Amino acid sequence: MNLYLLAIIIYAIIMIGIGFVATKYVKAAADFFVAGRKLGIGLLFATMIAPNIGAGSTVGVAGVGYKFGLSAWWWIGASAIGSFILAFVVGPVIWRIACRENLFTLGDYLDYRYNKAFRGLISLLMAVGTLAIFAGQLMGIAWILTAVAGTSKVTGILLGALVVVLYFGAGGLLSAALVNIIQICVKFVGFGLAVPFALSYVGGWAGLNQMVAQNLASDTSTAAYFSLDGMGFTMIVGYFLMLTPSFFISPGLIGKVYGARDERTVIIGTGLNAVVQFMFAIVPVLLGMCAFAAFPNLSDRELAMPLVLKEFLPFWASAIALAAIFSAEVSAADAVLYMITTSFTKDLYKTFLRPDISDAALLKMSRLVSAAAGIIGILIAIMLPNIITALSIFYSLMSVSLTAPLLFGLFSKRPTAKAAFASAIFGILTTVILQFGNQGKGFWLFNAQSTGIVVAIFVMLLMMYAFPAKNAA
Repeated sequence: MNLYLLAIIIYAIIMIGIGFVATKYVKAAADFFVAGRKLGIGLLFATMIAPNIGAGSTVGVAGVGYKFGLSAWWWIGASAIGSFILAFVVGPVIWRIACRENLFTLGDYLDYRYNKAFRGLISLLMAVGTLAIFAGQLMGIAWILTAVAGTSKVTGILLGALVVVLYFGAGGLLSAALVNIIQICVKFVGFGLAVPFALSYVGGWAGLNQMVAQNLASDTSTAAYFSLDGMGFTMIVGYFLMLTPSFFISPGLIGKVYGARDERTVIIGTGLNAVVQFMFAIVPVLLGMCAFAAFPNLSDRELAMPLVLKEFLPFWASAIALAAIFSAEVSAADAVLYMITTSFTKDLYKTFLRPDISDAALLKMSRLVSAAAGIIGILIAIMLPNIITALSIFYSLMSVSLTAPLLFGLFSKRPTAKAAFASAIFGILTTVILQFGNQGKGFWLFNAQSTGIVVAIFVMLLMMYAFPAKNAA
């Protein structure tokens, strides 16, 4: 057996084992969904940063860096800004409400703030959207195994799904948080080794400049490749409008905020996550650029990072680095599986089909949904063309439908359920029409998704002041 594949299998078994150890502490639905609201700063930080360094911010961003160069930094940079907003603005407020009202999911909050119908609409959208991003994480795992072990895409997807479903399904948020600690340690060591080895391979920063210049057509294009605005202002703005809101309104991240033991933990744990995102943002970009310098004609740019880790590093360092990237994909996948499970079980099944379901039955149903989501995610992953496509589907649905209702609902009494519905529906319709009728182009400098967000915010403001809630101050 390929030694890289063997190392990853051993590591996968360790993660599954930790997940099953956590089962003895998971006795009720509250333990599964919000870890009993006992997460301290360390556990909250680990379970926040682990999924945020996932398929999009490793394999995907390295692919963007391979094509555009240094300006790919904005993908994770925009995400980090969203995490800061979650830490200092959204998180503390929604945590206090969750504790007071015993909320387990973002859907619980939407029901509390608006009504059950709006909760149902958003939960259905989230269930579909999160299946797409779950498929994206499985694809990231598959690309890694393809590059280092020669396995097929389908084999990699199946292995990734098996690992995630087993350890998350065993203990929910608690088992994910414990596994995330191991994953974070592996990531920091692995990527910490990868960057200096990769830069050394291409002759340092000067060598990287020289090799990139040889691969590009002109001095102008080389300058753009090493510029923070090389991909163009329109694309950068699009990243901010698509990604920044996603990191403070994500149902998965807000669910983890609910699990914090106190408000101070929310601020510090989530804030540390944002700081690390900012620091990490350059890592996959540099690896993608080094891959372009050495291999300018890759057939699939998303193979850039796994190829660098395999070819540029000695075996011992390569094995650790590949474990790090495997951790990145798996940890992001468990966060998404958490969102899928909560959307289907708590927000849809319990709310609309079985409101009288017992706590034990809800816990059992959550594990069954995790398994079913794994199967569906496998099918979607096989059909979708690349990771960024999968992530974009999710971020578009989530950002367009949730940004305005969540933000304005938290900080103002004016928005009504009708305003929330109008905002979400107009935003989604705008996005869909522009995506399919205007080749994804939006108004002015925006793309379809970011235009949808702007429209949703405008509609919310219009409804807030034209038809405010009766109890608005």
